Amino acid sequence: MAKQIKLGQLQLQLMQVLWDRQQATARELTDEMSKSAPIAHSTVQTLLKRLEIKGAIKHKTDGRTFVFMPALGQEDVQLSAVKDMFRSVFRGSASLLVAHLIEHESISQDELKQLRELIDSKSKEKGE
Repeated sequence: MAKQIKLGQLQLQLMQVLWDRQQATARELTDEMSKSAPIAHSTVQTLLKRLEIKGAIKHKTDGRTFVFMPALGQEDVQLSAVKDMFRSVFRGSASLLVAHLIEHESISQDELKQLRELIDSKSKEKGE
């Protein structure tokens, strides 16, 4: 089973950069994250320390430089975040979650078709 981990918005943003790059130094992460909004290098260093404590990232040394890489896959973190949101925000109700998405998010016809197919497939599995 995937490790349950909670990440804040900046931590998720940093993880996204690491997933995209596979590895990066703190300076490279600061430069990349600053493209969307200014962020202090010291803030990135703090994020890295906290992510390593949580087990989300690991590092190796290259001379005197730490090179960081993800220790968790993107799907593991997504699953953990969705499960947490599903339980806390939607009280474990799949119908509330799906209703919210359909009513408040822009969903293409292709996505609606895929949702219908998933529901039909799940219904057949359960013999309904």
